[in-house]
Amino acid sequence: MNGDLEDSGRLLADNTILNQGTEDELNCYGYKDDKFKKGVFYLLVVVTFGLILLLLYWKPELECYFKKSRCPLYKADSVLLEDQYHQKYVVEIKYFNIADELSDFNDAYNREQSSPENIVDDDDVANLTVTQTDPVVCYFDHHYVRYLWNSQHKTYTRLLDLSSNTKCGVFHERYKGLSPKQQAHRRVVYGDNSIEVDVKSYWRLFIEEVLNPFYIFQIGSIILWSLDDYYYYAACILLISLISMGVSLYKTKKQMITLHNMVSTGSSTINVARQDGSNDTVCVTDLVPGDVIVIPPHGCTMTCDAVLMAGSCIVNESMLTGESIPITKSALHQCEDDEIYSPEQHKRHTLFAGTKIIQTRYYGQHKVFAVVVRTGFSTAKGELVRAILFPKPLGFKFYKDAMRFIMFLAVVAVFGMTYSVIQYIRLKASFERILLRVLDIITIIVPPALPAAMTVGTVYAQNRLRKKQIYCISPPRINFCGRLNLFCFDKTGTLTEDGLDLGKIIPVKERRFLNGITDPSKMDRDEFLVGMATCHSLTIIDGEISGDPMDVIMFNSTKWNLEEPGSDTSRFDTIMPTVVRPTTKDTFMPEEDLGEASHFEVGVVRQFTFSSSLKRMSVITRTLGRSNMDIYCKGAVETISALCRPETVPEDVDSVLHQYSIQGYRVIGLAWRPLDPKVTWHQAQRLSRDKVECDMTFIGLIVMQNKLKKETKPVIKTLLGANIRCVMITGDMITTAVSVARNCGMVGVRDRVVIVEASKPDNNDSQAHIEWSLADVQGGESPEMSDIDDEETPFLTSSYQHKVTATVDMDETRTHLAITGKSYAVIEKYFPDLLPKICVQGTIFARMLPDQKCQLIQKQQELGYSVGMCGDGANDCEALKAAHAGISLSEAEASVAAPFTSCINNIECVVTLMREGRAALVTSFGCFKYMALYSFIQFISVMMLYTYGVNLGDVQFLYIDLCITTVIAILMGYTGAYERLVVRRPEGSLVKANNLLSILLQVVCAAIFQTAALLYLKSQTWYEQVEPEGGEMKVCWEGTVIFLSSSFQYIVVAFCYSKGPPFRKPIYTNVPFLISLLILTGFSVLLVMSPWKPLQEFFTLMNLNDTTIHFRGLLLCMVAGHLLVALIIETLVTDSQLVKSCIKNCVKCMKKKKTNASYKLIEKEISGTDWPPVGQVTYAATGYTPIDTSNITVETIPLGNSISR
Repeated sequence: MNGDLEDSGRLLADNTILNQGTEDELNCYGYKDDKFKKGVFYLLVVVTFGLILLLLYWKPELECYFKKSRCPLYKADSVLLEDQYHQKYVVEIKYFNIADELSDFNDAYNREQSSPENIVDDDDVANLTVTQTDPVVCYFDHHYVRYLWNSQHKTYTRLLDLSSNTKCGVFHERYKGLSPKQQAHRRVVYGDNSIEVDVKSYWRLFIEEVLNPFYIFQIGSIILWSLDDYYYYAACILLISLISMGVSLYKTKKQMITLHNMVSTGSSTINVARQDGSNDTVCVTDLVPGDVIVIPPHGCTMTCDAVLMAGSCIVNESMLTGESIPITKSALHQCEDDEIYSPEQHKRHTLFAGTKIIQTRYYGQHKVFAVVVRTGFSTAKGELVRAILFPKPLGFKFYKDAMRFIMFLAVVAVFGMTYSVIQYIRLKASFERILLRVLDIITIIVPPALPAAMTVGTVYAQNRLRKKQIYCISPPRINFCGRLNLFCFDKTGTLTEDGLDLGKIIPVKERRFLNGITDPSKMDRDEFLVGMATCHSLTIIDGEISGDPMDVIMFNSTKWNLEEPGSDTSRFDTIMPTVVRPTTKDTFMPEEDLGEASHFEVGVVRQFTFSSSLKRMSVITRTLGRSNMDIYCKGAVETISALCRPETVPEDVDSVLHQYSIQGYRVIGLAWRPLDPKVTWHQAQRLSRDKVECDMTFIGLIVMQNKLKKETKPVIKTLLGANIRCVMITGDMITTAVSVARNCGMVGVRDRVVIVEASKPDNNDSQAHIEWSLADVQGGESPEMSDIDDEETPFLTSSYQHKVTATVDMDETRTHLAITGKSYAVIEKYFPDLLPKICVQGTIFARMLPDQKCQLIQKQQELGYSVGMCGDGANDCEALKAAHAGISLSEAEASVAAPFTSCINNIECVVTLMREGRAALVTSFGCFKYMALYSFIQFISVMMLYTYGVNLGDVQFLYIDLCITTVIAILMGYTGAYERLVVRRPEGSLVKANNLLSILLQVVCAAIFQTAALLYLKSQTWYEQVEPEGGEMKVCWEGTVIFLSSSFQYIVVAFCYSKGPPFRKPIYTNVPFLISLLILTGFSVLLVMSPWKPLQEFFTLMNLNDTTIHFRGLLLCMVAGHLLVALIIETLVTDSQLVKSCIKNCVKCMKKKKTNASYKLIEKEISGTDWPPVGQVTYAATGYTPIDTSNITVETIPLGNSISR
């Protein structure tokens, strides 16, 4: 009974939460048409002359309120979706009938329903309908994600595929190929396998652009100006708007075409396997989850996500991950059958859409097969494209404050309109004239070009970045780079070189470390040498060994030869896919020891690829002439030691490892075990990893030198000097990471590093605890680090270097925390109250998994940091996307792995990006403040003239708006970024007190000097006030003087707001802008001092030649006075540290609530204590029950549940 009531309640619910607990969480509300509301709405359309339709275009959610009523979801014909950023979308419910959709298919094939290929499996029917009699499916699509009605849960759920809740064993047992009808059946539900970015036509783009509020405002203004007889002005603004719109449409279309070409699926074909063993050639857009595809021998570009079932592939994933090194993908083995398949956890077996398959390799006569698991926008590539098409709101205060300021200008306009009405009523003007003047106030106080002016700095910065081979797919993030105060770095390949140099190898014999060997090729041919030659994932591409740089260095040091029999696309025709053998004569075995074999060679029977979560890889090999196989395993020393028999592991392994790690070496453990001679080749292919990677013999250490890139140390020094906190997030050992942090300067010479080691409760019910211990201080730099000199980077010119660290004491002793991913997980679970402190004080985060890197970035953001991230590989993708500014070091210009991609493989791009971000942000502020002052100055001018019943002339408005304001707004942002980073960051908010004070004082200053000019005019003996005629504009002295004096004010304000250092270069470096200011100033001086008669008539000016030179000279003196006062306001008042501190204290007194970012409060709290408690142990609170997050997953409702309504 209770169950029935609960089901009824769910059925009658008018709202639900979709994707609960994920980033894509949506609140869903059901709506259906309301006839009464529709009637009222259409009446409003008639009454408002259609303007209400424009409102619905801008705010689509209003359609639900105006035309529809709330209803249970099962009755809804539309749903209102609201995401976590409070953005709303209206989506129409659609329907399809399975029988109708497949009727055309049946007619086309004209086969017997009983034919095996036409039988739709029961699971497919269950996946789509509750009953066979009502195969109607209700669904809606939102941001290219499909949601279906689930009648069991009485709600809409996301359409799932084989990447969710599918055991690995199912792929081996069930998916042998779909019949044509099964494929068509699924295609009805899943749609086409395509990622097509809609390239809109120019006409559609034009209509959408015209309906933009900015252009609607422009159109209204042009109509108003035309009615007010400003024909020249209206025509010029119309022409400028059309040109601007044309350029905007061209760029938009070009970007759409570029993105379309980058992500388009294309119209290629591929072979799919059928249930009867035959193959069909189908278009790639027809693929559906469950299809079994045959990968072409010479490779292809993947158009779907598929799990590899047979053979192996060499793949270039640079387009998705930025990782340019080819990766070997192996087949999903049956030993993993009990695991739930996950594209992330099983990525070594998954071929992702958008990646390029370079070669395929197979065994015997078998082909390379893969089962399609995701298609279209559900693929990994599709998710990245959706993130580009529908980016998360940046939440940058600058843009929010800009909208608030525009609203404030609108309020000012209301006061101006009121004053205008009063003045024109006093002057007995006609109603039409009053209405025109009142509406004209809006076009003056709210400048239409304001949105465009705010993006000028970003456009110039993006162009400069492109010239430096830094590419951006999200231009608004450039301004974010100006506010970064925390930057995270991956270690290997980012701070250090990609390639490693072999330092030495240290064999183990009888639990003792032997002397180190620098040249492995001179070793005796034993298990250690064979392990180095075989335990890798190297392959041959175009005649060259390719793979992980560390594996390449290790293998080359053995001076052995790697062979892969057969052609590139049929390497596995022999029983041994890969063979290694010595190349030097003295390493050949005597023939009597080999029997029939004349040479020593080892074949790799099977690979267990490297896993970042397991921290190891292994291979099963067979040496020619021997009866048994061997397993070799290499990886993190602590991991390998745990897999070995204790009696084979040296007692001092930890101390030896520590000794090398603190010097910055990368140390790898190597182990070996002979397998039972009874294990056959076929059995080896089925063995599970945990059954062979155990009870091994520890045979030694491989010590690799990990050199810093020459640019790393100067860049870190620059960032620290600019008070940018630097953090290392790596998957390497903690001791190695600490050493690299010291050598690159991230940890100072006098700083101390505290190792945070957290342990969860063991089986004896002990409490979770944290041990705080000091890291060992190495005696000196490691050999590979010592060659890194202390030269400055190119962006730190000698004349500015002494100022970089002016306010930061680099010799101050600081405490840095170093923590591993394992300890981080324990603290997150058992010590959540300590996690913020550790994030604030932590500098080295080692052994971090990819998802932990992302979690750490998000935690830092929660604490109030503006976070940047720089990495080079696939493991960093999630963190790069989560950061405010993620930079991928990749040779792939078209990489979508991060908002920024640098083709220069070092971290100099970080400083370049931050410099350009600061310049772009300051430019945006300057342009905004200039446009605001332009509006206020013109508003003041017009208000003064309205007092006398006159206005500026048509050409005068043109000169001010086009020749002065537009030119200045365009060229103001051309100033380049400053050569260095300083400690101070640009302001992030427009409503900061000093910004508002600047605008207010400049407005008052402009008003005073305009008033002074007008009073000076009225004091002249020859001055006569012109009586207005019905409020009509006339050529008069008031208009002439106000026009001339205000013309200079626009130029003065532009000069004052074009600030140079410390964020932009000096104004004289912006030659076009400086020349334009000089020309405009010279022309304005010409108009005042000796105007030609044609110019006077053209500008509708009074004859200034009738005035004295003293009068005109004094007007110019007022201009000079305005310039002097404006500069004093900007330099001595608003930029004064004394004034800023006073304002800050006043704001603090006025605000009771603390506004400091969380990290600042934590830093303040830590500074007054002796935290962290070095040498102590911290236990979890008594009675504390940790939250078990291991079972918290995204809400998954299997497709097998009924989805018919």
